[in-house]
Amino acid sequence: MEVGKTLLALGILLALLGLLLLYFPKLFAWFGHLPGDIRIEREGLRVYIPITSALALSLLLSLLFNLLSALRR
Repeated sequence: MEVGKTLLALGILLALLGLLLLYFPKLFAWFGHLPGDIRIEREGLRVYIPITSALALSLLLSLLFNLLSALRR
């Protein structure tokens, strides 16, 4: 029962994130453009390695999940 509720909540969150990206594309324009992100663009080749953006996203998600965990207690 808990797994089902968790999957449903994640599905709703992903749907909301999809709607945000669809209707407000500039909201997440910072992702991949922070200092420390590697961007290589040459003729016929584009490589994006968002190191700093991934670290920032990981930090935000960790804080969010820790906050949600503390609220459930």
